[in-house]
Amino acid sequence: MSGVVGERYHALDAVRGGVLVLGVFFHATLSFLPGDQMWLVMDASRSTELSVLFFTLHIFRMTVFFVLAGFFGRLLLERLGVGAFVMNRVKRIATPLVMFWPLVLTAFIATLIWAAAQANGGTVPDGPPPPPLTAETFPLLHLWFLYVLLMFYAATLVLRGLVHLIDRNGTMRARLVDPVVRLIAGPLAPVLLAIPVAVALYFKSNWMMWFGIPTPDTGLVPNTVALIAYGVAFGFGWLLSRQPAILESWGKRWALYLLAAIGATAAALVLGGGTGPVIATPEQSLTTLSFAALYGFASWCWTIAIIGFAVRHLAGHSPARRYLADASYWIYIVHLPIVIALQTLIAPYQWPWFAKYPLILAVAFAIMLASYQLIVRYSWIGSILNGKKQKPVKAKRGEPQLAAAE
Repeated sequence: MSGVVGERYHALDAVRGGVLVLGVFFHATLSFLPGDQMWLVMDASRSTELSVLFFTLHIFRMTVFFVLAGFFGRLLLERLGVGAFVMNRVKRIATPLVMFWPLVLTAFIATLIWAAAQANGGTVPDGPPPPPLTAETFPLLHLWFLYVLLMFYAATLVLRGLVHLIDRNGTMRARLVDPVVRLIAGPLAPVLLAIPVAVALYFKSNWMMWFGIPTPDTGLVPNTVALIAYGVAFGFGWLLSRQPAILESWGKRWALYLLAAIGATAAALVLGGGTGPVIATPEQSLTTLSFAALYGFASWCWTIAIIGFAVRHLAGHSPARRYLADASYWIYIVHLPIVIALQTLIAPYQWPWFAKYPLILAVAFAIMLASYQLIVRYSWIGSILNGKKQKPVKAKRGEPQLAAAE
């Protein structure tokens, strides 16, 4: 099958790295959102266009990520076995979370204090003390996705163990589960997969619907909507890896799904109150239900369109895409304090947003890619994040240069 055969799933690797990189684009929009202060730093220039970008990126980024996390998770488990899989996930997921969370939080707090001082004429303003650290207030920040991934892995291993007790020879999975997955993944996939998302959103209390799925970045017990929406994505990706040929059909129809995604996103924006952030919490109504349904539908249309496009057009190996996919993990871990610092530096200047926003991205990526190349890629940090890589062997004069196997 084109796109997903060979020693690597190059197309899916590219998408997984791409949605992590889009996290930088997503958080960089926050200082430019119109209306009341929504972020730690609010720029002198605001942008409706970036508000639409924020809304759109939030619809699909993490759904795509968790589909692929489930897809690759099952492949890894089948290749390594349970014991080695657990050790691999401890090294690749749990260790970076434990290792980088204190550093990122420290940098985040320092940047927050500096940003507050900059906005207050150089002195830190008085404010209420931070809430006591409890299970409800624990600040996972943007590393919440690692914490939630560990929860999904643990739940899936337990469920898998129970299934194997009932279905020892795999007959039930082959005759029942696989056909159901093929049905769900067919032409009506965005409708069927949107149902649990829409129901969870509609019944969410105090739901600020313009912001879609509430981010579980605070608290050790993630909110129910995020667990349902991203749990469905993870579980579906896990089961999808049993029949990867399904992705080829997505590749054939990716343009249709893209058109549907754009239309549903535009309709959701209109129902949600327009192109600027809406803070109000609506009552349950037909409008709320319609928005929840459109949001879930758009999320899955984007997800299928993006994965389908990649399978169709990004099947081959690309050194540039491979490098960016490797770097994306590091980029996402360290990007938030860097982005906030850059937002703080340029916020007072009366430049247009279309000059400031690209500048933030350009400087941020220059810092992050340089740090990845110089201190991460071939170091013990890179070994934890992506596996050990050896520097290319420098050839002697007159001899061809040989790249080290990675």
